[in-house]
Amino acid sequence: MTLRTQACGALSALMLLAACDAPPESAWSGYAEGDYVRIASPLAGALTELAVQAGQQVATGAALFTLESDAEQAALAEASDRLAASQAQARNTDSGRRSEEIAVIRAQLAQAKAQAALAHSELARQQQLVQQGFVSPARLEDAQAAAAQSAARVAELDAALRVAELPARRAEREAARATASAAAQALQQSRWRLGQKTQRAPVTALVSDTYYRVGEWVQAGAPVLALLPAGAVKARFFVNEQQLGALALGQPVTIQCDGCGPPLAARISRIATQAEYTPPVIYAQAQRDRLVFMVEARPVSADAARLKPGQPLDVRRAAP
Repeated sequence: MTLRTQACGALSALMLLAACDAPPESAWSGYAEGDYVRIASPLAGALTELAVQAGQQVATGAALFTLESDAEQAALAEASDRLAASQAQARNTDSGRRSEEIAVIRAQLAQAKAQAALAHSELARQQQLVQQGFVSPARLEDAQAAAAQSAARVAELDAALRVAELPARRAEREAARATASAAAQALQQSRWRLGQKTQRAPVTALVSDTYYRVGEWVQAGAPVLALLPAGAVKARFFVNEQQLGALALGQPVTIQCDGCGPPLAARISRIATQAEYTPPVIYAQAQRDRLVFMVEARPVSADAARLKPGQPLDVRRAAP
């Protein structure tokens, strides 16, 4: 073996050893961040009950807090009464007049028919008397007028009876039904507003923090507490401009932290499109080195429970 061959072999061995002893890739610094669910009511009110406390685990549908609801309860009762009144009016337009009123009209009609029959008999008697010459024709004319008047009265009461048995006009009935429908919608809205005074957990989660005490006034839309659902923890780290091009969405990375045990596997879920600060318009080389971009990576749900929001993290590219 020549001296040159021995030198080449020694150089290759040194290069292989150097590769095996190469220091690991430097880590990106970051921290754990939680995706909180902040629970608020769309209505304002004094906090009357806080059913949970920070650090408590709650199940889906569990009551979280309640705001005072005296005004909403009164509005619900009013809306219920208005609906009952409008429905009664709508039913009233679908039927005729009261049975007692119809009975009165029928009695009047029967009386008018009896009077008409009597007037007709008197007219026939006067006609015979006129033909026999016992009375003057003027008496016959009076009898004819009385008979005609009685017949007109019968026709009038008969028409009044038919009208009394008829329902209201179509337009009136439609208006009454529309009023009842509007009252039903108002009642539904009142029920919704009353229900919003008590908020429940949308998911199974950990109560991260509470922001109000019982008795304090809560503005509409102001969060009363924050929930941290299971697995809703991610890693947030920062990469300089030179290394940013080597990262892509979905790329695997590993996460390490003090007391977390073995490294956690995660995948990049977000890469910021802008730097964390606003630099000068013209970049010097030194300023370019200071630019960093925020990157987020999400571990699987089972591993996410090992991370605590705010915990310092070290993130590296996963080994191929």
